[in-house]
Amino acid sequence: MQSKRHSEEVPLVPIAFRVNGQPVELEIHPWETALSVIRDRLNLTGAKEGCGIGECGACTVLVDGKAVNSCLMPAPKLDGREVETVEGLCRQDSLHPIQEAFLVRGAVQCGFCTPGMVMAAKALLDTNPQPSRTEIVEALSGNLCRCTGYVQIISAVEQAAGLRPQDDTAGS
Repeated sequence: MQSKRHSEEVPLVPIAFRVNGQPVELEIHPWETALSVIRDRLNLTGAKEGCGIGECGACTVLVDGKAVNSCLMPAPKLDGREVETVEGLCRQDSLHPIQEAFLVRGAVQCGFCTPGMVMAAKALLDTNPQPSRTEIVEALSGNLCRCTGYVQIISAVEQAAGLRPQDDTAGS
């Protein structure tokens, strides 16, 4: 049996928002998620669908500066908002300091969780430039990593915050 939303003509919803500083105008289905619009319509594939239920954080993007699970956010709620994805962090040929710290600290293993971790870290550091280790752990608690064991990730966020020098690898 075909679902009602697919059997009847459902009007598209116009939305306009900014992603990585660029204006975007789209017509979307009301049931689409922010993740599907970001990945499938805008071809920004850094955010990943890991679990689809908001538990893993692989889909984390910033919406109006706040880290959100884009797999749970209805795309129509993007209207009028400012969205930042991991693709928006690089400036010309240089990595963002958080990305650089992730590389230096060995916080990138398979890379699946990395964009979400980086965006969660950015949301934290944008609002709290010198967080405690406990605050870092709390900010990253919605992001799962199966490879690193988190020590390198926490160390990378500390380095990006200037709480640990780049050449101090003893704590990694």
